[in-house]
Amino acid sequence: MTAFVAALGAILGSFLNVCIVRWPKDESIVRPRSRCPGCGHPIAWYDNVPVLSWVLRRARCRHCAAPIAVLYPAVELASAALWLGAWSAFGPTLTAVRVAVAGTILLGIAVTDLRDYVIPDGFTVTGFLTAFAFAVLAFLQGTPGPFAGPWDALVGACAGAGLIAIIGWLGEVALGKEAMGQGDVTLMAFVGALVGPGRAILTVMLAAVLATVVFLGLVAPVGWLLARRRGEMYALPLVPFGVFLAPAGLVALLWGDAIVAWYVGAFFPAV
Repeated sequence: MTAFVAALGAILGSFLNVCIVRWPKDESIVRPRSRCPGCGHPIAWYDNVPVLSWVLRRARCRHCAAPIAVLYPAVELASAALWLGAWSAFGPTLTAVRVAVAGTILLGIAVTDLRDYVIPDGFTVTGFLTAFAFAVLAFLQGTPGPFAGPWDALVGACAGAGLIAIIGWLGEVALGKEAMGQGDVTLMAFVGALVGPGRAILTVMLAAVLATVVFLGLVAPVGWLLARRRGEMYALPLVPFGVFLAPAGLVALLWGDAIVAWYVGAFFPAV
């Protein structure tokens, strides 16, 4: 069963790669079939086995020998790890499936925003609809797990989308340019439907902290050094906030209640 879950995760990761590459270009994820990004030749099924084909072909196309990016096996391995982690933590339950599905969609969002600075509606709309449908099903079964119930899912979607929209509006007023994309708003509607209103707010806070640490602690110093070597002025790049909102949403889903309890106990012990 463990091998089956890992294989299923890797297969879904392979399909996730199709969505990551095609949705930002407004291309169909159904047709045409997978093809080499170099020569455009269709990829045969035996060259499309997740991870294994990439290793056996030494990361090159069989027909034109063009290199195949490491992104593809990396996403497949990450998806397999998500499904294995959900299986290990929750066993053969609806909760495990919900966690794995949510994590897979959030993975696709993070990678797409990192590559193309866009969050396709295909991810967020699919995520919201599946999150709400699962919330209703779990409510009927009495197995909510760490997820919000149906009513909290709706309130959480509104709270998450509304909060990020307000932050974007304030940033636009302060900076004089767009500070938050529409994709971030729909992403937070999806995350809010997963976690409810309280943990949706926590998600934004965690993402802000993570983005600050990564950009000020890593991206800015490295970019400044490289620009200085070239004798150029350095300017901070655009922040693909979805890259940080997506993992923060998963953290809030799985450990949000514990984080809030720790925070309240540490800073407001009298409450």
